[in-house]
Amino acid sequence: MARIGRRAFTLIELLLVLVILAVLASVVVPLYIHRVDEAKYKVTLSEIQLYKTALATFQLDNGRFPTTEEGLYALVQAPNDLAGTWNGPYVEQVTPDKWGNPYRYACPGNDDPTTYSLFSCGKDGQEGTEDDITRYTISTGAAPQGP
Repeated sequence: MARIGRRAFTLIELLLVLVILAVLASVVVPLYIHRVDEAKYKVTLSEIQLYKTALATFQLDNGRFPTTEEGLYALVQAPNDLAGTWNGPYVEQVTPDKWGNPYRYACPGNDDPTTYSLFSCGKDGQEGTEDDITRYTISTGAAPQGP
């Protein structure tokens, strides 16, 4: 009697497929993660530019930038002392950077007391590290170097 059997995968064949998948994953995953970080960086740059434009419009309407205490939220809701000149909202909402950290805003600025400071702490969320996205980063277009 002829035996009708099914051909199944051997353990060696299954292990070989798993090794191939692991090698492919070790090549593809880092490339994908790098792309995600690059996209977050570029969107954060764009949002800082948006806030800079909104702050300039706020300053033109009101004769001053928002104070540190008012923060970027003065772009969404009028401060009490500016009810007559505030023509906002200048942005719909204030969002965190793409790593989930709040944007840092101070007026007067840390570097220049006649203007403001606005920046993102970047991927690590720590102020003063190499991955911060600052006015220098935006003006030169240079991406910060870091982990």
